[in-house]
Amino acid sequence: MAVNDRNSASDYAEYAGPIRWVILVSVMLGTIMEVLDVSIVNVAIPDMMGNLGATLDQIGWVSTGYIIANVIVLPLTGWLSARFGRRKYLAASMMLFTTASFFCGTSRSLNELIFFRVLQGTGGAALISTAQATLMEVFPPQQLGMIQGIYGIGVIVAPTVGPTLGGWITDTYTWPWIFFVNIPIGIVATTLVLLFLRD
Repeated sequence: MAVNDRNSASDYAEYAGPIRWVILVSVMLGTIMEVLDVSIVNVAIPDMMGNLGATLDQIGWVSTGYIIANVIVLPLTGWLSARFGRRKYLAASMMLFTTASFFCGTSRSLNELIFFRVLQGTGGAALISTAQATLMEVFPPQQLGMIQGIYGIGVIVAPTVGPTLGGWITDTYTWPWIFFVNIPIGIVATTLVLLFLRD
């Protein structure tokens, strides 16, 4: 039993101390961005319609394009993570999501917005599945129950506050800011992954 415990501890030694918790924060930030963007956009749809001159059917593709990209890429995340390395793939996905968020906010036509939402969904597909695999790699088995509970808070809270946050941002500022809000979060999350997660 002691030998098994030592072996188990040695497997996770490179992530000892606060590094594990920094990584948890980074993947939670990525997850919050991804889940939040599914719900936050819906509140701003009337403003988008007026600003972009789109019908209700047309503006629906802003949400649909994001979800379709998510669904297509999601089954490939395991292979892509193994092919390029979890650290590189997760960081690249976060960068793609963050960059696409910026261009969503600067879009001046419906086609532009849909295109960048598809890119955003492509990057977002990895943020939940790869995050969970990362946590299993970073934390020892005896801590995973607690860690998954903490991680789950982000998954639960983000869609709950999404409509309220989206409404406040749209009323206080303008609809592009529902995308711009991702930029500082994405920069922090990507930086933490690159600094602390190992291939």
